Amino acid sequence: MNHNIKSIRPFIGAKDFEISRSFYRDLGFEEGVLESNFSVFKSGEFAFYLQDYYDKSWIENTMIFLEVDDAERYYNELLALNLTEKYDVKLTPTRHLDWGSECFLHDPSGVLWHFGTFKNI
Repeated sequence: MNHNIKSIRPFIGAKDFEISRSFYRDLGFEEGVLESNFSVFKSGEFAFYLQDYYDKSWIENTMIFLEVDDAERYYNELLALNLTEKYDVKLTPTRHLDWGSECFLHDPSGVLWHFGTFKNI
C-alpha cells in the first residue's frame, strides 16, 4: 500500500483553551485560528490541533513524542522559557537511555510531551 502521506496531525484538548493557546505560542509554535474554539499549531511542516475540549481521562493519557535534533539542548531551551513558573507545568530533565535521550513536559492541561533524540544505530 502506498500511503503518500503529507502530514499527521494529532488532536489534543485543553482544560483552559486560552492558557493552552498562550503556552503553545510561548513554546514557539505558530497558531492558526480555525474557529473560536479550535486552532492549529505549526512548526515548519509539522502541526497539531488544539481544541477547547477537556476530558480528564483522555487528556491525562495523551502523550506526544516530538523528535528533536538534540534532546539536551532542547531541554535547556525549555528551561530558559520559564514555562514551569508561568504555567505551573512540570518539566523533567533529560534522561539518557539505550535508544537515545528524552526530556518531558506536561502542558497546562496534563498532556505529556516527550522531546527525544534517537541514537544513530
